Amino acid sequence: MNILLSLAFVVCWSSGFIGAKLGAGSASALTVLMWRFLPLAVVLVAVAVVVRSAWRGLTARDLARQAVVGVLSQSGYLLSVYYAIQLGVSSGTTALIDGVQPLVAGALAGPLLGQYVSGRQWLGLGLGLSGVAVVTLADAAAGGGVAWWAYAVPLLGMLSLVAATFLESRARSRVAPSVSLTVHCVTSAVLFSALALGTGAAAPPARGDFWVAVAWLVGLSTFGGYGLYWLILKRSGVTEVNTLMFLMAPVTAVWGALMFGEPFGVQTAVGLTVCLVAVVVVRRGGGRRGTSLTAARSEAGENRWTRSPGST
Repeated sequence: MNILLSLAFVVCWSSGFIGAKLGAGSASALTVLMWRFLPLAVVLVAVAVVVRSAWRGLTARDLARQAVVGVLSQSGYLLSVYYAIQLGVSSGTTALIDGVQPLVAGALAGPLLGQYVSGRQWLGLGLGLSGVAVVTLADAAAGGGVAWWAYAVPLLGMLSLVAATFLESRARSRVAPSVSLTVHCVTSAVLFSALALGTGAAAPPARGDFWVAVAWLVGLSTFGGYGLYWLILKRSGVTEVNTLMFLMAPVTAVWGALMFGEPFGVQTAVGLTVCLVAVVVVRRGGGRRGTSLTAARSEAGENRWTRSPGST
């Protein structure tokens, strides 16, 4: 089951970069993001009104924390991805820059969360970085004409997602995924609608491909990718879920080559292979020590995911 969840997560998360490129061909980033989240937020709020059990026991502080997590992990991250692609950065390159996230999260997991990261896991993370670098060089060499600073935009988004991941991981109250998704989407809908209205980008274009892109992003990227991200995070921890991020860059490169004709050569294939090896190394490198640490923290009453709702 974990392998199937991981595969589904990789495909759905990668679909977000492809969907962003689909939307960029018909409207601005703010327009696409507004109409991606506004209808979705209305539906999720309606569901929350009918199904209230998941919301019981939550405090205003719990909801405020989720709103901040939503701004970082959804609004900030997605705006950077969409804007980078709008500036001309290819979907593959955007995913490649985003692939640095596992190393950042892995380096911070120890001091911030006290999670054990084994030497083999560090080796896997290093391999993953090498694979991402190989694919990045191949993709960047074929994509000229883009301003140098445009490549820093997805980097800011990656840092935003890392911050959201640690903020959520440090929470002591258990929040149901349905609640998190609702709060995050409502927060994004409000923020993107305000930005789109303020810049005159709220009106959707009268084009069918725009709504195809929106449906793609809601179904695959939001429910699939975003929902599975938090589910796997809670099941497997920060290091493992972020290791899967190494697969996003090569998968997106292959997808972009098939769908948009983006370049995919031997160098990209080598990078894909290295990233696959990195995931295997990290997944097998957790060892018994990491398991015993989790058990010890649970016995001490410090397991953040099993505390009663409302505790802080």
